[in-house]
Amino acid sequence: MIPRELISKIRRIQIYTNRMVSDVFAGSYLSVFKGRGMEFDEVREYQPGDEVRDIDWNVTARMGRPYVKKFVEERELTVMLLVDGSGSQFFGTRERFKEELAAELCAVLAFSAINNQDKVGMIIFTDRIEKFVPPAKGTQHVLRVIRDVLHHKSRGTGTDISLALGYLNRVTPRRTVAFLISDFLASGYEKALKIAARRHDLIPVRLFDPREGKLEAAGLIRLADPETGRAVVIDSGDPRVREEFSRRARRREEEIRRLFAAAGVDAIHISNGSSYVPALLRFFRQRRRRFQ
Repeated sequence: MIPRELISKIRRIQIYTNRMVSDVFAGSYLSVFKGRGMEFDEVREYQPGDEVRDIDWNVTARMGRPYVKKFVEERELTVMLLVDGSGSQFFGTRERFKEELAAELCAVLAFSAINNQDKVGMIIFTDRIEKFVPPAKGTQHVLRVIRDVLHHKSRGTGTDISLALGYLNRVTPRRTVAFLISDFLASGYEKALKIAARRHDLIPVRLFDPREGKLEAAGLIRLADPETGRAVVIDSGDPRVREEFSRRARRREEEIRRLFAAAGVDAIHISNGSSYVPALLRFFRQRRRRFQ
């Protein structure tokens, strides 16, 4: 039995994100993703005006003259949502947890997909694969996705991004648009990120809370790691402690951005303390310029 409060929350998210998809993101999804899913058809001789990046160098070398790969547009895309369900998602200092922010983002992306007749699937992961929802279409399916993000009780508390990406590659052999929604408080996933980025249109969506980067002066406070349970008491009134906290946060931020750049992926960074609309619109604009 789904609690009435959860049903009400799902309904509010549906109304809010549906309106946003119609009013704000109309056309953005279509111009960026639709038509980008292409299947190989055949090779033919190069003709003036063909894209140089479509040249098949192996065939060109064998034939002694340039040949290009010809593609046909896929009739539908598959959008996969990889959602971090680890302990750190149940943290938030700006009206909601990161878990609730993830649910809204899933709704926006999923409704955008089904409005364009694409399929949507989902993987919830921690340090294990928690749940797999096979790709499907329809409003009821999207509502199930939202419900699962909000209602799912994870067995694990840690974060294994490599595991999630490996699982994605196994269950979706064809190229997909894959949104990896996490705070990326993990390590050892650089190789998996690069492999998945070559096989899929992989888009990391990094969620963070403002308090994760800045410590307020509040005297002695107890900080606990929601993924490991380890806790420590620190003196936040000491300026040196606050500066060290901020320095480590900046270093973590730089490392995450470096990993994304090394993998060649377009990432979206969203703060729990502000609207996610500008970040999504910025992503769509950057992509649209690149594909024009």
